[in-house]
Amino acid sequence: MVQTDFPYGYEYLGNTLRLVITPLTDKCYMTLMGALKLNMGGAPAGPAGTGKTESTKDLAKALAKYCVVFNCSDGMDYLMLGKFFKGLASAGAW
Repeated sequence: MVQTDFPYGYEYLGNTLRLVITPLTDKCYMTLMGALKLNMGGAPAGPAGTGKTESTKDLAKALAKYCVVFNCSDGMDYLMLGKFFKGLASAGAW
């Protein structure tokens, strides 16, 4: 994808189905892979129900990397985020 190469993560994610690759998901993958190559992240944006989360999870599956998804809300504060990141770090998923 683009001009990037990543070592395979060897994270067993089960035998699940993959997404259908469309021009939009292909563009999303190329953009996210380019960001990862530059040691940055990405946050796909758009209307609800367009497959942003599923595309991100499918890319993580293709790279064999663990993907954690959470939704932000008004009730979220810095204490909750601290616990969330502490759990990720203690599990080795950071």
